[in-house]
Amino acid sequence: MAKTIAEMDTFAKTELLDAMNGNLADSLTLSQTHYENFPVASHFLPKHLRNPIALIYTFARQADDFADEGNHRPATRLANLQGFKQQLDLIKSNSKTKSPFFTEFGDMIREYNLPLTPFYDLLDAFSQDVTKTHYANFFELLDYCRRSANPIGALLLHLFGKATPENLIYSNQICTALQLINFYQDVAIDFENDFHRSRVYLCQDEMREYGVTEAQIASQHVNKNWERFMLFNIDRAQTMLNEGKPLEHILPGRIGLEMRMIIGGGDRILYKLRNVRGDVFKHRPQLKAWDWPLILLKALLT
Repeated sequence: MAKTIAEMDTFAKTELLDAMNGNLADSLTLSQTHYENFPVASHFLPKHLRNPIALIYTFARQADDFADEGNHRPATRLANLQGFKQQLDLIKSNSKTKSPFFTEFGDMIREYNLPLTPFYDLLDAFSQDVTKTHYANFFELLDYCRRSANPIGALLLHLFGKATPENLIYSNQICTALQLINFYQDVAIDFENDFHRSRVYLCQDEMREYGVTEAQIASQHVNKNWERFMLFNIDRAQTMLNEGKPLEHILPGRIGLEMRMIIGGGDRILYKLRNVRGDVFKHRPQLKAWDWPLILLKALLT
């Protein structure tokens, strides 16, 4: 069972309390300084939505860092995540919290009538990151994406007042595709993570089908089997992203533009992945400063 906050080691307890004692200014700073493929709290969004999105992003970013960053033991990582879950429980029961961040976070959730299930799903996925390093098949991977990525799209749609069943389906396709794209970018990084050694977000059954092994990932050896395997994954992610694209025309105004920018970022990374034929060891695709004008131009003309 995960530790309580009182049982955590001093360093980890300080880290958790620092996260809980943050404020909105810290949230905006975090959302602007972390490298991301896709816009966060973008200036293209209506101004009144930037702060709520920054708060949501900070919650997700910090919880994800609890699972992945630093040198903490698994029990400490799970305890940190449990600390966030306890704060959600207080919000759910309309109880007061001593955390400045979660006080503001709870006020935002109530103001916009956001569902809490997506936040619990995120914590569940990040807890899984602590204990699970391999995925047997695409069904398992999709289940992870359902909890690690799709909640963000759902929350944004609720903020926009556009969380219809149809829109949520489109959003899930986009978010899952973006999560998969991130996996393909970070094959080497995930495998070499100091804490999560040999973590692989690639389907084990499909690796066997294409004759790809973990030894190849460890040695960063690219051959025809690896290229075919990666191109298969890239094409599947592209199909999923395309299936969600109707949402970019359903959402109005600046919100629609933001969605086109997000999708454009995904398209651009897929182009780069395909251009290097999946050799993410020598050429990890990233969005550079010069990519964004191209993405913006396409978004404006789409």
